[in-house]
Amino acid sequence: MSKLETRVYQPGSPLKNPLQFFADIWAGFMASRELAWRLTLRDFSAKYRQSIGGYVWAFLPPIVASFTFILLRSGGAINVEEGKIPYAAFALTGTILWQVFVDSLNNPMRIMQSCRQMLIKVNFPREALIISPIQSSFITLGIRLFILIPVMLWFQFPLSSTLLLVPVGLLFLVLLGNCIGLLLAPIGALYKDIQQGLVMITTFWMFLTPVVFPNIREGLAGTLMRLNPVTYVLGATRDWMTGVSHSAYTVGFIVVAVCTLCALAMGIILFRVFLGRVIERMGM
Repeated sequence: MSKLETRVYQPGSPLKNPLQFFADIWAGFMASRELAWRLTLRDFSAKYRQSIGGYVWAFLPPIVASFTFILLRSGGAINVEEGKIPYAAFALTGTILWQVFVDSLNNPMRIMQSCRQMLIKVNFPREALIISPIQSSFITLGIRLFILIPVMLWFQFPLSSTLLLVPVGLLFLVLLGNCIGLLLAPIGALYKDIQQGLVMITTFWMFLTPVVFPNIREGLAGTLMRLNPVTYVLGATRDWMTGVSHSAYTVGFIVVAVCTLCALAMGIILFRVFLGRVIERMGM
């Protein structure tokens, strides 16, 4: 009969012993792979199981959002100049890519909320709560591709070598959303205001990203759009998708990609450091 593992918790920061701290994180990732996948499947099925439309809701939001702006433009309610691609293609690809980012942003908080009781009562590798949202984001991305690929074929996007960069753009769109979501997840688990506030913030945020409007260059909106990291990831990905070989967003994309990887590493460390205190507050 094998001996049960003994785990001793002591007060103080786990960063006092950095080598042991990072070794524990690595061991946690290795031990949590199967659990993370089970959490992903549970979250994905629960997300659509209790709705009549089921998985149709994974397709509808970006389609409805894009057609709203297409109709407004066709009726003259908004004035958007035609770019290198038809506006309908611009709006459809923009809203689909934006929805990929928003899903990735919300996944860490949603999964942590669903595991609230489990966190309080069960001792399990916490790294599962980092892996599971990313896996869930890639599953949702796969569903979005069922819309994105027909759009590319319908509007006859050129078969360019830039298509090879599209998976890289999609990868960092998912990682950027999960990175921000991971940083917000611990406090979002304590206060539902964070998740509710994100609904308003992402609506405003969309108009500061070249989703349905081209890049704004003047005024406060132009400044905010240039400071917006999603601008470069989404803009570069759409340019590569439509065959633009020299995207204006490429340099910004590289900067944001490097910052995303650094912020993700920092987010994992902060998540591990503060999660214990968050769980303690949950149980109060």
